[in-house]
Amino acid sequence: MQARGLQLIERNYHCRGGELDLIMRQGDTLVFVEVRYRADNDHGGAAASVTPAKQRKLMLAARHYLTHHGINEASQACRFDVLAFEGNQPDWIQNAF
Repeated sequence: MQARGLQLIERNYHCRGGELDLIMRQGDTLVFVEVRYRADNDHGGAAASVTPAKQRKLMLAARHYLTHHGINEASQACRFDVLAFEGNQPDWIQNAF
């Protein structure tokens, strides 16, 4: 991801009720990245494991990060990506939700 122009801001950001695996910046956009690994495609694979409930937790954790760092949510462009590994194959899903 860094080779594609994203700058790493923070790893494993923890807050009550959630965790953000990676926080990155691409231009003016903050990118919150969920990293998932599955050995195979059984049960829908890595990307499918980011359920609507997990998405809500990620959004709450992102809101906490923004608030904690004094960033105005209304004026900061953000997106949520998923980096899904199935075996050794990565799949970077930008704007996943």
